[in-house]
Amino acid sequence: MKGELTAILEKAPEGGYWAICPEIPGANGQGETIEEAKESLKQAVTLILEDRLEDAMRGLPEDTIQDTKACLSRQDSLGVATVQISTFKS
Repeated sequence: MKGELTAILEKAPEGGYWAICPEIPGANGQGETIEEAKESLKQAVTLILEDRLEDAMRGLPEDTIQDTKACLSRQDSLGVATVQISTFKS
């Protein structure tokens, strides 16, 4: 399984940059530089997905099968960052 998330970055009127991930409501970041804004967004996405996982796992039987995910970040030629998520059975 492979998934990609979109990062949209734009200059903020007061200086610096804003970043949002339209696939994950509430995931946004900001920073003085593009790199800071992307890192802030990455942290927001991680926190939201971890929280959703905790909610989903709450109350499940102990013998539920879980998979391990590996996340990689890349940037295309236009500066749009994506996060790739690969699943490996454990």
